[in-house]
Order: sequence, then C-alpha cells, then structure tokens
Amino acid sequence: MAQTDRNRILRAARQYLPQRIETITAVPAPPGSPGGLHDFYSQADYFWPDPKNPDGPYINRDGQSNPLNFNNHRAVMIQLSVRMPALTAAWLLTGDSQYAQQAGNYLRAWFVTTATRMNPNLQFAQAVKGVSTGRSYGIIDTLHLVEVARAASFLGRETFSPAEIESVKQWFREYLAWLKTSAPGQKERDALNNHATCWALQASEFARLIGDEETRDEIRRWFAGTLLTSQLAEDGSFPKELTRTKPYSYSIFNFDVMAGLAQSLKGSGMDLTTFSLPDGRGLCRAAAFLYPYLKDKSKWPYSKDVEHFDTLPVRSPGLLFAGLACRRAEYIALWKTLNPDPTDNEIIRNYPIRQPLLWV
Repeated sequence: MAQTDRNRILRAARQYLPQRIETITAVPAPPGSPGGLHDFYSQADYFWPDPKNPDGPYINRDGQSNPLNFNNHRAVMIQLSVRMPALTAAWLLTGDSQYAQQAGNYLRAWFVTTATRMNPNLQFAQAVKGVSTGRSYGIIDTLHLVEVARAASFLGRETFSPAEIESVKQWFREYLAWLKTSAPGQKERDALNNHATCWALQASEFARLIGDEETRDEIRRWFAGTLLTSQLAEDGSFPKELTRTKPYSYSIFNFDVMAGLAQSLKGSGMDLTTFSLPDGRGLCRAAAFLYPYLKDKSKWPYSKDVEHFDTLPVRSPGLLFAGLACRRAEYIALWKTLNPDPTDNEIIRNYPIRQPLLWV
C-alpha cells in the first residue's frame, strides 16, 4: 500500500501543509437558520422549490441535487476529511513531524478550540425548507469524520498534549453518545438502506478511537444479524439501492461503506471481511456481484443513474478490502487502475475512504 500510494500521498500532503484551516465557524449558516455558530447545518440535497408554490415547502426530486442549497458546512468538513488523513498518512510514510503537527492542527480547530470547534451533534443537518429544521438522514453528512477519526488514532504526544488528546476523544465520545441516544440517531441506526450502514461505520470508528469495545461488539452483531439479512440479496446485490434513481452509484456506495465497516471492525471477535451467512451472503458475495460492473460499466443491466453516471466508477475501497479478504487478485488489480481522487462534487460527497494506508 505504501508503494502504491506514496507519491500520491506526499504530493497531496505538501499541497495541504500551507493551506488555511477552516471549520464551520468560518462559513456561518444563512440568516434565519436554526442553531448557532458552532452547530453544523446543511440542506437536504434532493429538495427543490415547488413550481406550483415557489414560496412554500420544498419538494423531493430523488437523485437530483439542488445546487442552490446551503452546502458550506459540508464543504469545509469534506475539506477536513480530505486533508487531515492525507497529512497523517504522509507522517506515517516519512516520519516528518510537520505533517503530524498540521494534522493535529485540524483536530484542534474542529474539536478542541473553543472559538472554532463544532458542537458534537447533527441536530440541524439536511433540513428541508418549510418541512423540517433537521432530519435523521442528515447524519450521513458526518460520514466524512470516519477517516478523520481513523487518522486521529495514529497521532499521539508528538502532536498533542495529553489534555488535547483527551479533548479530541471527548468530542467523539459525546458525538457517539448522541448518535446512539438521540431520536435522529436512533432513527438513522434503524434505517433499512445505506443510511444505517453509514451510521454503523461512523459509530464503529468513533468507538474505536475512544476504546468503546462494547459499542463495536453491538455493531458486529448488527452486521451479521441485520445488515446482511435485510440489505444484501443472495446474488450479492443491494435491492433497496437498485430501486433508487441512482442505482449504480448507490450500490457502489453501500458496498464501499459495508466493506469499510467490516474492515473497521477487525481486531476481536469474528472477522466480518470473510464472514458469510449459511446462504453465502457476505462481503465476498457483494464484491462478486459488483466487480463485473466496476470493470465494465457498459454491462450494468439496471437503469442508469439520473446524474453523475459518466463520472463513475472511481477507486473503490471495497474492491481493495474484498480483494484482500476474499483472495481475489483481480479485484486489487482493478482497484489500482481506478481514479483515487475524483473531482465531481457528488462523487466526493459519497466517498468515505480516501487513504487506505490507514486501514490495512
């Protein structure tokens, strides 16, 4: 992995070293938005003004993102998720402390410093004008903190004081508690599609950072007993994603998050990267279903996505994790050929793992 990604990582990290660090406090939400300066706010992507009632509640157009919705908080969080793990990976490769220090500066700004930190909840995410000031679906926005938490676990006293390390962990401890106990968090956990998978990947990695093995054990049981039984078909497809207006991208997305979750949960108990139900449903079956269509998109037998179909596929972390777990060299070979740094904003929004060096 170091050999494959070394030049890519160092090129990016050198670029990010001098960049200004921004948190949500640098890009305040529009006047009249719920919450305060430190509260994350976003608007639901697929909601638009009603042509029949332009000043009334927004209406849903599934799969079609409204470019006029407020997106600045999500943009700076994605910036965090792109830069901080790359800097951490560069430090792991080189031992150059400047990369670790700048990665730590991102964590201080977002989770420690009183003036710039984000509040540890997502009460006002993916709001819909005239309908809701925040929805459970918005919890998917902090999928971009998963690799930040993973990267943070590699940083120690060369970067932080003990008090700062504890402050970062306390933020994730409080956010995980909100994910598990709040009404939006519990609703998202109990979703029947990729939203539940994304909730689980977040909870797993945040729990990993703070040493909460009880939560991780709960998620291991959910993976085997609920994810595989309720979302994955015997042919390896995700039927609930195939009914969407973007079935190709949502199938890849849920596969990548599922594979990331199995990888995240490695360490104790059963290895979910190789686990399967008696009927064969598991990560290897999901990978076998998608592999032909990642290799040759023209063979996709279902509907084309209403948007962004032409910019896929990109480098799928699921291909890498499944290739290693299922001993399929062809998956890894294909993974190496795909674009690791997409530029399409919609693809970036649904791209949870960018630095596999931190995961294998």
